[in-house]
Amino acid sequence: MADAGTLTRADLAEVLNRQVGLSRTDAAAMIESILGHMTTALLDGENVKISGFGTFVLRDKSERIGRNPKTGIEVPITPRRVLTFRASQGMRQKVK
Repeated sequence: MADAGTLTRADLAEVLNRQVGLSRTDAAAMIESILGHMTTALLDGENVKISGFGTFVLRDKSERIGRNPKTGIEVPITPRRVLTFRASQGMRQKVK
């Protein structure tokens, strides 16, 4: 694995290689395909739900007034789209 706190694409491909028996090339291609499908769905405005893991959701945030914490000056925060992740109930129980 890359480092103790990060799971990379290469790590996922390595697991597929060892546990499923796919070649390293095929395993890497499968990971890229899955991530590509997830990205496309999110860009199309769809939520991505992986049962037992969680849901990735795109949310539109409207314009609002924020405050610079150093100066206290109010500044407008422009509308934007944010990606959020909500862990499934089962995942939350495992992480506890």
